[in-house]
Amino acid sequence: MAGKAPQKNIDEQQLSVGSVQKKAVGIPGILHSMEVSLKQMGPVRTAQTLLRINQKDGFDCPGCAWPEADKRHTAEFCENGAKAVAEEATKRRVPPSFFAEHSVSELREWDDFRLGQQGRLTDPMFLAEGSDHYVPVSWERALGILADELKALKDPNEAIFYTSGRTSNEAAFLYQLLVRGLGTNNLPDCSNMCHESSGSALTETIGIGKGSVSLEDIYQSELILIAGQNPGTNHPRMLTALEKAKKNGATIVAINPLPEAGLMRFDNPQTMRGLVGGGTPLADDFLQIKLGGDQALFQGLGKFLLEEHRRPGSRYAGRVFDTTFIDAHTTGLSGYLAQLEAVTWEEIVRASGLTEEQIRTTGARLLASKATVVCWAMGLTQHKHSVSTLRDVVNLLLLQGNIGKPGAGVCPVRGHSNVQGDRTMGIFERMSPAFHDALDAKFAFTSPRPHGYDTVAAIRAMRDGKAGVFLGMGGNFVRATPDSEVTEAALNNLSLTAQISTKLNKSHLVTGHQALILPTLGRTERDTQAGGDQRVTVEDSMSAVHASRGRLAPASDNLLSEVAIVCQLAKLLFETPDGGSLPGAPVADWDAMAGDYSLIRGHIAAVIPGFEDFESKIEQPGGFVLPHGPRDSRTFTTASGLAHFTGNELEYPEVPEGRLLLQTLRSHDQYNTTIYGKDDRYRGIKNGRRVVFVNQKDLDSFGIADGTMVDLVSEWKDGRDRRAPNFRVVAYSTPVGCAAAYYPETNVLVPLDSTADFSGTPTSKSVVIRLEPVS
Repeated sequence: MAGKAPQKNIDEQQLSVGSVQKKAVGIPGILHSMEVSLKQMGPVRTAQTLLRINQKDGFDCPGCAWPEADKRHTAEFCENGAKAVAEEATKRRVPPSFFAEHSVSELREWDDFRLGQQGRLTDPMFLAEGSDHYVPVSWERALGILADELKALKDPNEAIFYTSGRTSNEAAFLYQLLVRGLGTNNLPDCSNMCHESSGSALTETIGIGKGSVSLEDIYQSELILIAGQNPGTNHPRMLTALEKAKKNGATIVAINPLPEAGLMRFDNPQTMRGLVGGGTPLADDFLQIKLGGDQALFQGLGKFLLEEHRRPGSRYAGRVFDTTFIDAHTTGLSGYLAQLEAVTWEEIVRASGLTEEQIRTTGARLLASKATVVCWAMGLTQHKHSVSTLRDVVNLLLLQGNIGKPGAGVCPVRGHSNVQGDRTMGIFERMSPAFHDALDAKFAFTSPRPHGYDTVAAIRAMRDGKAGVFLGMGGNFVRATPDSEVTEAALNNLSLTAQISTKLNKSHLVTGHQALILPTLGRTERDTQAGGDQRVTVEDSMSAVHASRGRLAPASDNLLSEVAIVCQLAKLLFETPDGGSLPGAPVADWDAMAGDYSLIRGHIAAVIPGFEDFESKIEQPGGFVLPHGPRDSRTFTTASGLAHFTGNELEYPEVPEGRLLLQTLRSHDQYNTTIYGKDDRYRGIKNGRRVVFVNQKDLDSFGIADGTMVDLVSEWKDGRDRRAPNFRVVAYSTPVGCAAAYYPETNVLVPLDSTADFSGTPTSKSVVIRLEPVS
């Protein structure tokens, strides 16, 4: 029997702080996975789901986008994957009677954990203007309300269409077609807030905004630099790949402001050694870098290589750079080398917080390596200078020819499952002219070319009265976005907010004048349409596309698939009463596509390069890999046809005296905005989330004791304080001047207008704050 949902908020519990862990997973990970699974699903359902996660004939984990190896373990999932599945396959339900019992005003006071633990949504719900209770409505009425509000807009650009990374390729493709058929490119998505900086830097430098490595490259690499990433919590299955690389002789360097247990030692629960034999130490070195200091490190490493390349008498003199590769495949080297010559070691040390010796030691590892991979995540992408930082990552790899050869390359580790696939399918406010041309040719219409809103621009538009309708397909927009008070007020301005969701979250409670909840099928569930049981597809972090097929009975008979919701809405917007297409609308048989997803894949194959013979390719166990010019043939689709070295001025945050630089981060008991529990086992936190990690030296200088309750107050050039109240101070191993706390509780501190140059990503890893003790 599944356990009951919590009846009170998370921080009403007694928070405690224990010892920090120096290893990850092992038996505690197994026990916690099973505890959560049994509590949510019960024993039979647990067996039905966990043994099908990430299997070739099963369903793709709704958690992270780390790829699967060709040979798969019977238990091909991690602790957080099990939690993600348990959340979706739970036996708990949120029926219409729940909303009759609980008002929106009451539910707004519930914390994220309590809301999420109530279970699966079962019926379409409508919140009328002036009402405080959602009421059930038919699908016909719900979609009719949404269609009428969209038709009533004076300009299609007053509509905003958000997408989460859990959307399938098929649903994402139809969603962007609907949006462009309506006449706008307003397609903000979760990528705007995470790896947009990666896409910007990689597209500019190597011509494609995706990683260039495969799992085999990870296994074959001689040196792996892991920067701004915590795989033990965020991508635990990555630890298995790192363990294999380690056994093959790889050196691993962890670069992060916080020591992370998963990179210290991995107790692989799938092996006897991992369970009882002491596990595998992973990182050979830990560089505890200052927040925002990664660009300085990578410029320092490049400077070291340049010095060794030019140093008379060095065993590497004239041989450090891969000149054959550079001459044949790159441009811009002189500008990059000029920057390396100009930057001083004193500034590199000051900006990075590392010693020159530490950087030179890592540089020596680069000299010795014939195949280097750099992995990164949000720790590099959410700063003002993130794009410049990542350009310098690419620069470093290009110097030694570490793009397009075995065991080497760029590895941005994507978060949500299929967040990369969404972008491939056209979920982007700035798709290429070639994409638009192919879409127009296939569906006999003219899609809009002006760029639409990304996430930050969408919030500004809602704030400023330039938008009227918001539709979110998946995710939790309210809790994923920065500047919470501004975002919530912006959504309140709208005529209608609508959310396509599996579970209850804060975005259902911060609404426009009217609101809709449109409940949908999850990955684990059987999707039966007119053409029979359907499968969908997803793309992982390494450009592999494969099928996913759920087997569980749906949580409710009144759920629609995301594909069905989009198709039914499109019919209301684009079809004439006799079933024809309105003038200027995409010409498509929406009923046929809703009944047979293979027809959607046929359209994808006609529009998007690399998906030719899509249907037959996913018949192959494990699917297929999309083409990637830099990886496959060292071809670069930049304007010059070459990979670009870039010269980037060194940037880093300057923090005023008496202030700290805050990074927001996940606890081990969460994935993105979904809170699975109230503990962070690896960091020693139990029964609470409102904690701030601060170096003891900073606490001493502020006169604040460990355990003190403080408000976190962020400071920004607009002069307005943003406050997150009642956080317990935890003395922790962070760099001096740096602090860390969990999001979404700290999103309120991230100013809307503090964004990364070029990419527009909110700067959630570099927020200037002060600590104010609570009186």
